[in-house]
Formats: sequence, structure tokens, C-alpha cells
Amino acid sequence: MGADVAPGTVDWQLFDCLQVNLAVLADRWHGAGTHLDLGALLRFSPAPGPGGLPTVECSAEKQLTDAARALGLAVLDRRTIQPGETVEPAAGRYVVADAYHLPWVPYFGQRHMGHSFLLERAEGGGALVVDGYHNETPWGSARPVSRPLSRAELAAAVPGPALAVTLAPAGAPRAPVRAQTDLADEEIADRYVAAYAEHPDRLAALDRLTLETWLLARSRKLHARFLQARGVIADDSAAAAHATAWESLAESVYLGYRRAERGRPEPRELYTRLAHQLQRDHEVFGSALVGVPGSGPADRACASGSVPVAEDLGSDPARAPEQSGACRAPVPAPLRVRVAAAAGAVLKADPADLLDGRPLADVPGFTSFRVVEIVERLERELSLEFVADDLVPENLHHVDGICRMVLRALPTEAAAQPGHRSVARIGGN
Repeated sequence: MGADVAPGTVDWQLFDCLQVNLAVLADRWHGAGTHLDLGALLRFSPAPGPGGLPTVECSAEKQLTDAARALGLAVLDRRTIQPGETVEPAAGRYVVADAYHLPWVPYFGQRHMGHSFLLERAEGGGALVVDGYHNETPWGSARPVSRPLSRAELAAAVPGPALAVTLAPAGAPRAPVRAQTDLADEEIADRYVAAYAEHPDRLAALDRLTLETWLLARSRKLHARFLQARGVIADDSAAAAHATAWESLAESVYLGYRRAERGRPEPRELYTRLAHQLQRDHEVFGSALVGVPGSGPADRACASGSVPVAEDLGSDPARAPEQSGACRAPVPAPLRVRVAAAAGAVLKADPADLLDGRPLADVPGFTSFRVVEIVERLERELSLEFVADDLVPENLHHVDGICRMVLRALPTEAAAQPGHRSVARIGGN
């Protein structure tokens, strides 16, 4: 991807699929680092969403309005492309279409969802797609791309309806962007958590909560990076650790969703952790802005949507559920070998490296999707079922942590039959 097309200054992993291509234009037109201004406002303002579940996801139109103001972008034209119409490439042309039809993203032919890209004129004519989206999905990796499209390919990619917007640099000089928070109060946060914890369709609730926590994690990481870049907080501040804890929660929610798909129990501590993370937003980011000139609560821009507020889980709310001495007992060597072999097979890594203590997260290609594969492989091979509340990243990112989960696991029906030797006893005789 050429630097003149999509600046390499953009930290792709901070943004969702609607924000990222606005960030590309901001850095192109206003200089490196401008894209971080999208993180100036930290929001938790849930609105009614599909299936009776509240959502923090804002519409493309709302995101566009917020981003244009923050990034110094002017909207010259905005229209809906109807089925049968053709969207023309142009400088600053920003398009939101159905990812199901976009052949350069993993959602192609898999999932219907709004996805943005820039549609520019290629050298010598024709259309050029620029898309900075960076993410891991169940269907593969999304990475920033720049690729030409023929007229036929463009028509197939945008069959309509789609949103087409023409953007340009704002005429007036950009004013400094202030750090702000728009965080709902405890009562609204409790209702949000309860809606997901108590929803009768558990699979639908966990499916939606997977997206919700992913969006919340990225927005907290972006806000922390904005505060760091503007000198409000140090790089090693509590805000960075808090953003990491959000990412940990998002991974655990996805694991819970995959278990629910297989008819397994979900980890109920997910909702305690979610409540705790929302409470910590106020504590971490509110304290970071104390005394910062021009900072403070923002005007509410999105409308709002019971469980008790979580007890204090300490600085690491995603810690392993058990921290007892028994939990830290030596792991049988044959079990370590068996687990390392399974993890190595999934990650295409040398099991010997994993046995030597290499964290699974350090292996190239490690994602929450690979974690699910490791869990499901071990449950299948060893005829066991992991304790639901054990499925937290702190247990799943090292061979020994997974081994201790195995030792605490419940035998499946097959493993419980007379004469079956449970894997939990491997190396114990």
C-alpha cells in the first residue's frame, strides 16, 4: 500500500471498520498523528439495539458527523446509492457498503454488516479501493489493502443500497481537540449488563456482546493512546492496563459465545467483569482528566438503553478464578507434553518452545480464534469439559495454565464410563 494512498502513520488496530478510513484521510490531509483525535471523546451511552439488547454501536451517519468534526473533514456531498446505480470513484470518496459483497474482506459471502472503504481514481483511470481495516475474524485476517476494481467488480461489490460521501479538508484551521468523557451513570450501566446477563436467547446475547466488548475495547485503547500522545498520561499508566483488561474481556466473551454455540455453559463471571470494567472507566479515565484544561463531560450524543455493581476485583479483573496453592501445584510432565502438542498443532509452533515457557500470545498468528481451536481440540481429544469460569486469557495463554484447567476439568459422558482413564490423571500414577 503506497504512502500516498493510505498513510502508514495510522495505527490500524485502534479503529473499527467505519472509523479507520476516516483516519486515513485525516493523516493524509492534516499530518501524521491526526487520526488519534478520534479518541478524544470516550463514550458509553448505550441505545436500544436489535433483539431487545442495548448497544454502544452508533450509525454510520453519526460516526461520520463526529469524525468530521474531530478530524477537520468537510462533507461536500452525501447520498444513498440505490440498487442498480453505480458509485463513481473520486478524491475523498468514502463509501459504506455491505461487507458480504466486498471480496477483499473476510466477511465476503459470510456476514452482512456495514463496512467502509475509500473509492478513489486509479492511475490511468478506473477505480481504486483503499481500506485500512485491520482485524481477526472467524473467516480469516483483515489487513489494510489498496487494490484496483474493474467496472464489473465495482458493480458486484456495491449492488446497493450504500452510503457514498465526498469528503475534503475543512477550510478553517483545525482547533486543538479536547479530551472528553460521556460515560453513562451506574444505573444505566447496570441495566446494560443485566440486559445481556438475563436475555432469554443466550446465543444471541453472547453473539451481540462479542461485538459490544470488541467495540468498547478498541475505543478505550484509542482513548488511552490519545491521552498518551497529548501528554495527559504516561505510557505505562493505569489507562493502558485498563484498555488491556477490556481486550481480555472481549476475548473471554468470544470464548463464551463459542461454548454456547456447542451447547456448553457460558462463564457467568463475564457479567461481573463487564460491570467492573464499566465502573473502572469512570475511575481510570475520569482521574486521568482531573486538572486537564478544557476537559470534562461531553454532551450526550447517543440515547441510553440489574445486576449489582461488581465487587472490587483488584487491578487485574480478568485474573484466573483460582489462585490457591493447589492451583499452582506442579503439573504432570506427560500432561504438559500433551497440551503443548495440541497447542503447537493449532498454532503451527514448535511444542518444545511452548514447553520452555514461550507464551502462546507470542506465537505469530495467535488470536482468540486459535484459543477456541485449542480449547475445543483438547476437550475432544481428552474427553473432558473445561470449567466455564476457567476460560479466561490468564489461563489460556500458557501451557501450564491450560494444564491446570485440564486438572480441574469435568469428564464428559464418555470419559465418565467405567474403565475410561481420565486425562486428568495422566502422569499422576
